[in-house]
Amino acid sequence: MSMDQITRRQFGLSLFGAAAVAKLGSSSDKLKPSVVGGILIGVQSYTFRKFSLDKMIEAMKTIGLSSVELSEQHLHPMKATEADFKAAKKRLDMAGIRISAYYVNLPAGVSDEHLDRAFNGALLLGTNTMTASTEKPLVARLDQWCQKYKIKLGLHNHWFGSKNFRGDRSKEFETAQDFVDALKGGSRLINIAFDIGHFSAAGFDPVPFIREHHDRIVSLHIKDRDRDEEHSDRRFGQGATPITETMRLLKSIKYRHAANIEYEIEAEDPTGGVRHAFEYLKLALG
Repeated sequence: MSMDQITRRQFGLSLFGAAAVAKLGSSSDKLKPSVVGGILIGVQSYTFRKFSLDKMIEAMKTIGLSSVELSEQHLHPMKATEADFKAAKKRLDMAGIRISAYYVNLPAGVSDEHLDRAFNGALLLGTNTMTASTEKPLVARLDQWCQKYKIKLGLHNHWFGSKNFRGDRSKEFETAQDFVDALKGGSRLINIAFDIGHFSAAGFDPVPFIREHHDRIVSLHIKDRDRDEEHSDRRFGQGATPITETMRLLKSIKYRHAANIEYEIEAEDPTGGVRHAFEYLKLALG
């Protein structure tokens, strides 16, 4: 266990209190903002990749999360129509859920049509922020689309040692230097979507990176990965990612974007794990 972790007794008491509050509320109530200690806590919708949009909304309501970084797994730009985007926004609005960003995969050779549909989709969802897994040679072109649509784009990092990710280190983002190089020479619309779990798994400390570059980080992905060979995903507090230190830093610097829980295990139904993660973050910020 990492030194920054909350004790089991503290966390157990927090969960007990949260369960009592949950019984008093109704899942049909419109959500109140999930802001803790001045920090907006949300979820990356990839977490609920096995859920329909409506099922994800119901899960978020029972947990109390009012913000989502909506992934293309729920609304793909090349499959969804403008009506689909508008309908999704309406359903989320009715639940009191704000879309903090729209996440897409933008591979090398992506067509102009794909880019237009993705960027326009973000606007239809009511957000001026996109996040993307993409490649370094594409950044200059993406900057043109950012300027065309007046949208900020956060470049997403991965850990290349993962058996589930087969990226190219020379073209994609893993290290601090990868980000620093990508931001040079471009407009201020090119930014960072920073995954602290992947960054930690790659052998780096996310805390000083956030302290230095927080003004260019438009979305945070919060996950807990362990020290084993696979840097396996764990429930919050059971891995080695410095989550508590990260959240305390966000509070001290008054971070203004969403800190999104990205819970990649228990994919068939991650609701319990996300509830646990939210309570863990609340205690860290409290």
